[in-house]
Amino acid sequence: MAGLGNLWQETATARIKAPAYPGGKSVDLAIIGGGFTGCSAALKAAEQGVDVALLEAETIGHGGSGRNVGLVNAGLWLPPDTVCKTLGEGPGERLNQALAGAPDLVFELIEQHGIDCEARRAGTLHLAHSAKGLAGLQGRLAQMQARNAPVTLLSADATRARTGTAAFHGALHDARAGTIQPLSYARGLARAAEKAGAKLYELSPALSVEYRDDHWSIATKNGPLMAKMLLLASNAYHHRPADLPMPGVTAVNYFQLATEPLKNDLAANILPGGEGCWDSAMIMTSLRRDMAGRVILGGIGDADRLNINTNWAARKLACFFPQLRGAKISHAWSGRISMTADHLPRILRLGPQGYAIFGYSGRGIGPGTVFGQAVAEALVAADESALPIIPVSAYHEGFSSLKSAFYEAGARLVHLASARRS
Repeated sequence: MAGLGNLWQETATARIKAPAYPGGKSVDLAIIGGGFTGCSAALKAAEQGVDVALLEAETIGHGGSGRNVGLVNAGLWLPPDTVCKTLGEGPGERLNQALAGAPDLVFELIEQHGIDCEARRAGTLHLAHSAKGLAGLQGRLAQMQARNAPVTLLSADATRARTGTAAFHGALHDARAGTIQPLSYARGLARAAEKAGAKLYELSPALSVEYRDDHWSIATKNGPLMAKMLLLASNAYHHRPADLPMPGVTAVNYFQLATEPLKNDLAANILPGGEGCWDSAMIMTSLRRDMAGRVILGGIGDADRLNINTNWAARKLACFFPQLRGAKISHAWSGRISMTADHLPRILRLGPQGYAIFGYSGRGIGPGTVFGQAVAEALVAADESALPIIPVSAYHEGFSSLKSAFYEAGARLVHLASARRS
């Protein structure tokens, strides 16, 4: 089943084709990475009259941004009280508030720039996979309502009506959120940045980066790019250029599969309201539909190397929706998530007027858009005070490779155990 291809690459209506970097240029701001963060930053900086060049090693949206589930969430994977406990009350609430408004920013940019990306703001459902999961959602509900979030806890019956399956004990609906076609959104941001004056270059990996003589020098195969300011926005798809103190964060694989478009007589009751979903299990499962009527299910693991995960997903889909047993799976793909130990994103100071952003832990769309814009503004103004999180000058996370292997092995064991029960 693996190798069927990435649905988003096949169905993206937004197109962009950028040349390779020719060498010999000097700009105000150099950005490495053409995903949500880099394109959002390029757009914001170019709108302020900054001379911007963005280098993408592959093509725009090639990495996690083009392999995302497409849920535009408000906030982080962590409950807001946990964010405050980790960062401290003031900094925690600053981050909570910034990301609570992330869907507003995403959908405003989509409307402002006419980005055709299947945008639908029907909210999301955080599904309780067990009684313990439901208790956790009740705790989240209280924390989010204390911050005036428009969230509602649904009963098991109401959840069944909203999802089409009786597999869950309840769900937390967040009306701020929604779904998009993620690759089309990334490309749409890139096109808007280009229209604002940013210069975009594809198939142009940064070979090394160093700060010298009051500027950043980025080596490429066609020659250097010189810049006064630098943003490294490659996240889990970092190529580790030389001479940069990038941390070894944990990379987690996440795969998805999609059915063919389904007729209403087969799937009319599956997510009829158009919400995107994820569940409360430690080995998380996501669920959504696209505008063509496909059902898309995802989980931790790598679809490119192992059929265990995709075979499990096909069985899981039939378990949720028996009418889909035997439905043809038309696409299967996977991507990498950059995950910090505490599941909080980071802004790392690389040197004078240089930052790296990483660690969205599976929440790339909203945080990537917010952080990209915020860092672009901070660089242009030479002022960090409005950033959503206080930058750090160093970050180290040990045993990142072992942690990555642990997540992959855990997902594999869960999926194998599921195979034996079915």
